[in-house]
Amino acid sequence: MNRIIYTILAFLSLTACSKDSAEPDPVPTPEEKMYFPPLTGTTWETKSIAELKWNQNAVQPLLDYLELKNSKSFMILVNGRIVLENYFNNHTATSNWYWASAGKTLTSTMTGIAQQEGLLNINNKVSDYIGTGWTSETLAKENLITCKHLLTMTSGLDDTSDEVDPEDLIYKADAGTRWAYHNVYVKLQDIVAKASGQTWENYFNTKLRDKIGMNGTWVQLGVNSVYTSTTRSMARFGLLMLNKGKWENNVILNEAFFNEATTTSQNINLGYGYLWWLNGKSSYHLPQLQLTFQGSVIPTGPSDMFMALGKNDQKIYVIPSKKMVVIRMGDAADNVNLALSDFDKTLWEKINALYQ
Repeated sequence: MNRIIYTILAFLSLTACSKDSAEPDPVPTPEEKMYFPPLTGTTWETKSIAELKWNQNAVQPLLDYLELKNSKSFMILVNGRIVLENYFNNHTATSNWYWASAGKTLTSTMTGIAQQEGLLNINNKVSDYIGTGWTSETLAKENLITCKHLLTMTSGLDDTSDEVDPEDLIYKADAGTRWAYHNVYVKLQDIVAKASGQTWENYFNTKLRDKIGMNGTWVQLGVNSVYTSTTRSMARFGLLMLNKGKWENNVILNEAFFNEATTTSQNINLGYGYLWWLNGKSSYHLPQLQLTFQGSVIPTGPSDMFMALGKNDQKIYVIPSKKMVVIRMGDAADNVNLALSDFDKTLWEKINALYQ
């Protein structure tokens, strides 16, 4: 017995010695903490191209392309820190610019906030909140349209007109059976206002804008409710969504709704969530077309990217795998477009050159 104990002790002693003489285990590099800029002031941490070990030679071709294509501003955030922030054509960090349809994602987010506060349920019919007769459909058909159908562009209403008066909202198909990019989504703003008992803008400002330090205002342009802000404010919203609706430790939008909003929301246009465009799906539809296109919305872009896309190439790209947010504001890169253009494809080739 004593011999066995002695042998065990000797073995343990040898093991300890060999560990002491071996190289220490490498200490893993701590993951960089996500940064959130202060709610007020202009302080915003930066990260250089060199620190990221990106390709400095790819920066100028990217900026030249952006300037050539009528851009006003461009930003890249990684882990919340500014890597690139550039302004063109007399635009500045304090200039406001319109989001166009990229602002649809603000409406989606506010709908989610109202739901988490118990003010509405997206599965309820629209008329529960704004009354019947908001379309020219029969009551039976109108009652098929839920808030979720507005979030997913599947109201079934005729999309040949952007007008949203009852006489312009005409039956085309049963709700849920047809995907069509339609301005009727703006009714969600009326729903949120009615449900909250506040004006849309007041509710938006207190529940979202001011909580993440954005500036900006809603402007009524015809039937369109359009948000205007600085580029940094657009980047703040992108950063919120990169963090699944949280700003530091504050839950602005709950993660359950965020997850629904940024995954395929119906089986017609796989590249569409709740007013967010989704990359990396097997097929997608484009505005004003009833065609299915095979492949990814932006084939050159990361497959996990989700996007707020607006007329004349207003862009918020959010890439979770790279902890990255990319912003572009400006005039149309080429031809006037509602959301997507060839510009996206080439722009992502230029961005990819930074880190590949």
